[in-house]
Amino acid sequence: MNVSETDRSRAEAPAASWAITGGEVLRAVASGPEGLTEGESESRLARDGRNELPTPPEPSVFKRLLAHYADVLIYILIVAAVLKAIRGDWVDFTVIAVVIVATGLIGFIQEGRAASALAGLRKMQSLSAQVRRDGTWGVVDSATIVVGDVVRVRSGDRVPADVRLLTSGRLQIDESALTGESVAADKSDEIVAADAGIGDRTSMLFSGTIVTAGNGEGVVVATGRDTEIGRISVLVSEQDQMDTPLARQLAHLGKQLSILIGVLAVVMLLIGWFVHGLDVDELISAAIGFAVAAVPEGLPALVTITLALGVQQMAKRHAITRKMEAVETLGSTTTICSDKTGTLTQNEMTARTVVTAVSTYTVEGTGYDPVGRVVNSDGQTADLAVHPDLSDLVLAAGLTNDAHVEQTEDRWRVVGVPTEGALDVLAAKAGAATGAVTRVGAVPFESTHKFAATLDELPTGSTPDGVTRFVHVVGAPDRLLDRADTERSADGGTAPLNRAAWEERIDALSAKGLRVLAAATRPADGVDNIVLGDLDGGLTFLGIIGIVDPPRPEATAAIAEAHAAGIRVKMITGDHRGTATAIARELGIAPAEGEVLALTGADLQAMDDDELRRVVRDVDVYARTSPEHKLRIVRALQSHGEVVAMTGDGVNDAPSITLADVGVAMGIKGTEATKEAADIVLADDNFATIERAVEEGRRIYDNIRKSVVFLLPTNGAQALVIIAAVLAGIALPLSPVQILWINLVTALTLSLTLAREPAEPGLMRRMPRSATEQVLSSRAIAVVLTASVVIGVATFVVYLLERDRTGDYAVAQTSAVLMLALGQLAFLLNCRLLNGSAFTVRVLTGNRNLWISAGLLMALQIMFTYAPFMNDWFDSTPIGFHSWALTAGLAVGVFVVMEGAKAVIRRIGNRTPREQGALPAGNATHRA
Repeated sequence: MNVSETDRSRAEAPAASWAITGGEVLRAVASGPEGLTEGESESRLARDGRNELPTPPEPSVFKRLLAHYADVLIYILIVAAVLKAIRGDWVDFTVIAVVIVATGLIGFIQEGRAASALAGLRKMQSLSAQVRRDGTWGVVDSATIVVGDVVRVRSGDRVPADVRLLTSGRLQIDESALTGESVAADKSDEIVAADAGIGDRTSMLFSGTIVTAGNGEGVVVATGRDTEIGRISVLVSEQDQMDTPLARQLAHLGKQLSILIGVLAVVMLLIGWFVHGLDVDELISAAIGFAVAAVPEGLPALVTITLALGVQQMAKRHAITRKMEAVETLGSTTTICSDKTGTLTQNEMTARTVVTAVSTYTVEGTGYDPVGRVVNSDGQTADLAVHPDLSDLVLAAGLTNDAHVEQTEDRWRVVGVPTEGALDVLAAKAGAATGAVTRVGAVPFESTHKFAATLDELPTGSTPDGVTRFVHVVGAPDRLLDRADTERSADGGTAPLNRAAWEERIDALSAKGLRVLAAATRPADGVDNIVLGDLDGGLTFLGIIGIVDPPRPEATAAIAEAHAAGIRVKMITGDHRGTATAIARELGIAPAEGEVLALTGADLQAMDDDELRRVVRDVDVYARTSPEHKLRIVRALQSHGEVVAMTGDGVNDAPSITLADVGVAMGIKGTEATKEAADIVLADDNFATIERAVEEGRRIYDNIRKSVVFLLPTNGAQALVIIAAVLAGIALPLSPVQILWINLVTALTLSLTLAREPAEPGLMRRMPRSATEQVLSSRAIAVVLTASVVIGVATFVVYLLERDRTGDYAVAQTSAVLMLALGQLAFLLNCRLLNGSAFTVRVLTGNRNLWISAGLLMALQIMFTYAPFMNDWFDSTPIGFHSWALTAGLAVGVFVVMEGAKAVIRRIGNRTPREQGALPAGNATHRA
């Protein structure tokens, strides 16, 4: 199949099938009411391809593994290993190689296999479909459907392709996954405007959406990648994954360290060659020793393990992390863009207000759980026997729908149309006796007349046979007002209809973002059936019901917490502007009073990218948006340096979730496409979990920063010792493998203590940190440099003293390694209270991992010193009490000196503008 043929075949369907008649669409796709022939369908399938989304090429396991070694510090170690191999130092080469391999494997194993978002999109497609070919209906594999096929759908089916309706019967489609609109869409074969948005194309059915009620027939106008879901899959595949703030900062730190290491290595080699006349082998050994000493090879592993521990903590808080870096990124978020339906709201239609001519009633409870009361204006439970106006209305609501709710293992769900489910729950809460009523006839809901009616037989003692018949009608308020002459009065009788008053009440509920339905009735004794023509007049208007997809109760508090943390929350939804604005006010996203600045998809369409960038930070409500609009909003925010988190549950959210700095999906009601595109999946579908995850992310970043401050002096001290030895022209106090040993054991024992440090007070009262802020602030660098000098001097002194005392280089080197271990243990206590004095008992409490790590470090160090196989591998040797006492005493000195240095740095910092980062005074971590 050549490209030109494919393009021509896919152009057969008109660009706006919804805007022309079904007959014109059939002619455009060279089909007819009887469908295609088997031969023609096979020909088109061979030409156009299967009705499937394209499978993207996945990187091989090898490529994904190599990506974990793309670090300049790892490159330096690789060069050192190669030089060792050239010189034949195979023990040193093996140790360095093991370190390199282990560093990458940790990240590879923890991250696991990242699945493609497109796999989730493919799961949304139907597996089979009813198709008419050769004039006969049959069931075929949906992948074999082609443009021009005539298909049939009914309640419960998943639409197999994009279809232009030809006929329909009370057809309603759940398009929330595609459009974000919580109410099921009514469908008909009537044409609509060519510029109608996806949510307004009522004559179209879209691939992957679900039929909630009714049935219909239509002609396929798009398959595979040409469907709306296919178009979204292309958007997902086109989004580039952005580096996280932490990744960018660590890469910057790595480049700085590599430049510094290179400059110092050259200086050291020149001095060794020209001043001390060292030979090439000695210079190469010194250079390798210096490189291994200066490179913090434990840093990647430390960051990975810290993030992995954070992933475990977040899982306990119902946030499942698919990509480890997302933990930290969420902690640096400045803006959360959230879908409305199913994320901020429950995606469960709920009757909230009932209005009759007599009174206004409030309905308690949310969602499909039929627990709650209907209360009057005094806050008392409304007894139906005392309130006949309410009794008649809720009875009509309960009788004119075919939906019901049922309890599953973990929640209540609706079987049928969500709006009708809300009416069923309302009747149950009010205590309406719908079970004793027999339905005699019905007029189903159709989009042309916008109401449903039933002929019902009710038990009563007022007639000889004990029953009476009534017509009950529920639907659009304007259609029922047109057919009503009277309204229900307080005593249960009737009064003339006051249409103006009802229109005011309807407008008041609509202004609150409620979807308004009306109910009406009339006696029907002696009537055996009803048809649409019987309902043109004579109805008694009972009242109106305000229905809403209610906000999650916990979402309001979570949004307030986010605002307190300096995080802006923006609602981006496919729902109408009025509904979106009302929900935004209720959630606290928009002000409760005054005008709300809200943009619709049409507004966004009229703006170019520059115009959108100018207003995007000031607008918190976006309505009637498409997937492309959401992408533009995220890009515009990122252009201002915002770190954007995008949350959602529908397939229409997948592209923007992929593009955002961190994507968050709902785990229960979210589509597979969204969950596979996301970095974090909320197992409880709770927006409040995002706020808790932000707090966890901030704690993790603080601990990574503390860990970096703690880890670097080990390398700094070792590098200073090597440089000092070269400058003095003496034998190296540390061999490369000994340097690797101390780097790894301190990184993987002591550093993990800081990874588990609890959150600092006031963590969620800080403003988000700047995207340009580095892991190491100037004060943190001052601490690192000071600690490097202090620990380095102590190590060099131990080496010289033990060398002169014993004349044994192995004892001197082993003692120097021990000094580095104990010096780091002392400095760990300094780092635990980095922003204050560690001269307190608190430095020894609050984190039991401190003692575990210290004990593990000492056990490993004893093995390094006394195990014969370790002596062979690392050129270590047993040492006596004198060496232990000397190193322990100097370690105490390290702790005392560093506390003095911290106090000086704090005092200097208090006289200069404060930075957010390490060593602020008090709560100076807040950024204005």
